[in-house]
Amino acid sequence: MNKLQFLWGKLVSTFWFIPILIVILAIGMAIGLLYLDNLLNYQPGEWVQLVFSGSADSARSVLSTISGAMIGVAGTVFSITLVALTLASSQFGPRLLNNFMHDRLNQVVLGAYIATYVYCLLVLNSVSQNDTLDFIPTISVFAAILATVANIILLIVFIHHIAMSIQADQVIADISSSLSRNMKTLFPDKLGDDNEKSSPDLEALKYKYQHKTAILAKKGGYLQYVDEDLVSETASELDVLLFLKVRPGAFIVENQNIGEAYAVATRKPEELVKIHDAFIYGQSRTTQQDAEFSIHQMVEIAARALSPGINDPFTAIACIDNLCSTLCYLTRVQFPSPYRYDKDNALRVVADSLTFEGMLNAAFNQLRQFAGGSPSVMIRLMEALQTIHNFAQDQDQRKAVKHHARMVIRAAEKHFDEKNDLQDLMERSNFAVQK
Repeated sequence: MNKLQFLWGKLVSTFWFIPILIVILAIGMAIGLLYLDNLLNYQPGEWVQLVFSGSADSARSVLSTISGAMIGVAGTVFSITLVALTLASSQFGPRLLNNFMHDRLNQVVLGAYIATYVYCLLVLNSVSQNDTLDFIPTISVFAAILATVANIILLIVFIHHIAMSIQADQVIADISSSLSRNMKTLFPDKLGDDNEKSSPDLEALKYKYQHKTAILAKKGGYLQYVDEDLVSETASELDVLLFLKVRPGAFIVENQNIGEAYAVATRKPEELVKIHDAFIYGQSRTTQQDAEFSIHQMVEIAARALSPGINDPFTAIACIDNLCSTLCYLTRVQFPSPYRYDKDNALRVVADSLTFEGMLNAAFNQLRQFAGGSPSVMIRLMEALQTIHNFAQDQDQRKAVKHHARMVIRAAEKHFDEKNDLQDLMERSNFAVQK
């Protein structure tokens, strides 16, 4: 995914893009059908007259009624959406509001009602019947009636969708599906599909280039995107070796040291300006390159469910089950190498790359901390670790899983009051004590 694709995806994902696009299509449809009415001068037949008589007064009445009803229903839809957002914010956390705002059906419904209103206004303005001009857009009016029937059906679908979308199981399932798609996009390669090069001697390379220049961030915010191709091309043009200290998802402060450039000759900071074009910052995190973001969303739901005010261990257990599935998939993927080479096979970029252990930490560290007083959640957490251990492909993965299992055991020994609960957990932790 290049920079333009990322920016286009970011634009399309905004809440207002789809409604505005639908309104523009409605304006084009109104102009096109009015032109067709003027060209054909169609007169309604017997069956059409049952719905629309064909007179100017009838056309104005139908269009006025539809336009007034549509703008009223649009307000109702907007109110229902705000209520759903309020409930979602209080129950699941404010950071999950983007999931509801980006819901395509919500955007389409709101856009459809506003678009129908705008369409009816344009067609209504064209209706004329007097001594000098007689124009009754029969086809356009009939299209407005059909759009109204479709919008009524859409309202029923929308109400059902809203009622389902604020249920905990549905929210978790939606985030899990998004998380699964995101992981398959970011980590498409399976283990063994790529022959990774051996790790280079970085200290020797630093000694070779000798001169070091710090790369300071030009602006602050969350790092949303890094154009790796542009970074590599720039490093190759300048004949430098770049060490990047940040990755998408990190919060950057203006003038923060985000990397270092090693070169044979001294490089001035202004010579490295082009590198900054590869970074895109924003006010919030996104899922395009930030693999941990969706995991954090799932963890947030579980953490709020385990809070004393809510105390809903079943929701937390559902989150653990979905995270377990994701991490089992990650045991089989090829994580990207931190080393980026140019076309001449020269090392140009050393990036801060994701690891399986890092993803495991993001998923289970906070869950363990919040679930200390809930034996059922801790036992399920140990079962999830046992399942991941069974899927682990190498010793490093098993070591990371065992490390988390031992932390769960220590937390249980500290917080569990009932010995039988601790015994149940220990029965599931045999893998953690095996060598």
